Amino acid sequence: MHVHILGICGTFMGSLALLARELGHTVSGSDAGVYPPMSTQLEEAGIALREGYSPANLAPRPDLVVIGNALSRGNAEVEAVLDTGLPYVSGPQWLAEHVLPGRRVIAVAGTHGKTTTASLVAWLLESAGLSPGFLIGGVPRNFGISARLGAYDAPFVVEADEYDTAFFDKRSKFVHYRPEIAVLGNLEFDHADIFTDLAAIERQFHHLVRTVPGKGRLLVADHEPALDRVLALGAWTPVVHFGEAAESPWRVELEREDASRFRVIHQQGEGAGAVDEDAVVDWPLTGAYNARNALAALAAAHACGVDLSRAAAALARFETPRRRQELRGEVAGIQVIDDFAHHPTAIAATLAGLRAATARGRLLAVIEPRSNTMRLGALRERLAQSVADADAAFWYRPEGLDWPLEAVVAASPVPASEEHDLDALVAALVAEAQPYDRIVVMSNGGFGGIHERLLAALEVAHG
Repeated sequence: MHVHILGICGTFMGSLALLARELGHTVSGSDAGVYPPMSTQLEEAGIALREGYSPANLAPRPDLVVIGNALSRGNAEVEAVLDTGLPYVSGPQWLAEHVLPGRRVIAVAGTHGKTTTASLVAWLLESAGLSPGFLIGGVPRNFGISARLGAYDAPFVVEADEYDTAFFDKRSKFVHYRPEIAVLGNLEFDHADIFTDLAAIERQFHHLVRTVPGKGRLLVADHEPALDRVLALGAWTPVVHFGEAAESPWRVELEREDASRFRVIHQQGEGAGAVDEDAVVDWPLTGAYNARNALAALAAAHACGVDLSRAAAALARFETPRRRQELRGEVAGIQVIDDFAHHPTAIAATLAGLRAATARGRLLAVIEPRSNTMRLGALRERLAQSVADADAAFWYRPEGLDWPLEAVVAASPVPASEEHDLDALVAALVAEAQPYDRIVVMSNGGFGGIHERLLAALEVAHG
């Protein structure tokens, strides 16, 4: 079968392309914006990419078109699909019909941490010899690819996004997956372009809860009021909480301030017969939020029969997914770190984790508020405080931002500036940076290749 994918360089759609290719299909695709790491993955897999959208991309005529949720009516290629009567489906529907049947699905949902937690679950299952399948909205470096089928009798881990499915299906993607184990890591307002308020997102999360069978498991973070409200709408599956609360069956206790070492405590059973098992994790990641992600992953792997001590030991060999606190290079002791943080909570958590792990030098935050929520300004009043753990903040104004950044700069608790030109931003960073500084670049897009440009400029200035 020839499968043609519209929006193929998105993390989800590109991962579908890899799965379709692994299933033996001929795969092609088109996209308007092509940048690594997804474009590199697809090219290495031998998948034909076409820049831009055009009816010409549909020749030779594919057997099926999979349409990404970034595409809408009026797009030239979408219109050609409809006018010629080509069969088409959404990405989540294709996954549900062609990959997930018969698999034990583990879905990882939440506003933040989905990519890292899903990567952690896949790695723990892999370390236990289970050869899981997975589809993750990033590239887990332990595997080097964002998706694979794995063994057909092994669990399948999917990053479960609450964003809508397609222009013709406005349900959240995750309602298609029918997981046996669902991880609900956190929940707050995001995606202001499609959700009017937090209650609207909570309803979608409840739709996910409704799909989990009674024999399954809901792994739910404690101290999350929005998730508590979701469960209050009804739950027909055993709920197991994880976090810091003394009553949660899965608990984490930090043994180092930067969370690079922590203890996991699992209470087995209830009442007088309850018995605790525990394990200590020493790993290369930092940040309390990452320890919490790991706790969720350990609970999910344990539900699949993986021994806690074995799984805890495997975390020492875990590598962060691409673009999650990823060190892109170092020049004269100045590190350039790439991170996907695109929401005030994620920005604050990333900087707090790096601050705790910074023994010397400064933390310079470089932020492009380019997500749909950021462009609309829905959370702009929280942005200034989100950089409190940095020593300085450099804000870059992307095209299409509908509000002024000046107020964020003015309210910043640390020295801050705004740039409109990428070359000027690189020059400002090079002028500011000193040995042992960490420059943390945060964006959910390619950011004009700033990482490579910055490293090259640092080499000229300091190399």
